[in-house]
Amino acid sequence: MLKVIRYSVAVLLAAIFGLWAHVWFTLAPGQSFADAFGQRLAQVFGQDLQLPSAAGVVQLPPGISLGGAFSLTRQDGVAVTERDYASQWMLIYFGFTFCPDVCPTELGRMADVMDMLGPLAGRVTPVLITIDPERDRPDNLADYVSRFHPRLQGLTGTTEQIAAVARQFRVFYARANSPNATDYLMDHSSFIYLVGPDNRVRSLFRPDTAVDGMARMIIGQLRATTPTQ
Repeated sequence: MLKVIRYSVAVLLAAIFGLWAHVWFTLAPGQSFADAFGQRLAQVFGQDLQLPSAAGVVQLPPGISLGGAFSLTRQDGVAVTERDYASQWMLIYFGFTFCPDVCPTELGRMADVMDMLGPLAGRVTPVLITIDPERDRPDNLADYVSRFHPRLQGLTGTTEQIAAVARQFRVFYARANSPNATDYLMDHSSFIYLVGPDNRVRSLFRPDTAVDGMARMIIGQLRATTPTQ
């Protein structure tokens, strides 16, 4: 009986997470997340809803496109845009250097995936985009990303630039403490984005996605395309 209860709870949590992802990625401009979530929740009880995830990989609903143009600053102080990565695939994570747990965990997972890609890793650039530009300047980003993988890049920018790129990827983030506090944490969504050379998101990986499963999916997509695409 206890196993049945645990299984039911796990299924319920997975369903809620899938519904959250569906709402976030289909949120209409100007619509509040709370209102949209309530509407989708009502729909779930009225009809079946295909949850946009399987084996830890979030499937984007038809017609939804994530990614796009951005203008940011790399950890070496060089200004970059999406055009600087036009010939590359990217693994992107939105986080911050003062993050005590989930960010270093996910960046470590990205590093493990890069190591598992073997020779194909040269076609992939792992990237951390900060959601805390007030504290994450190029110098401390450079030190931080160097601890995870030699190919990992850190990108920062102005508050407006970070907000713009977060909108492109539908990333949620907000201060967890008082806006006036100097010592604070950030609440944020936690996905790893696989971005193609066209700067569009091809897959999203949840925190519970197995590293070897991520690597296999990425290898499959890389082998299905030519290096110049």
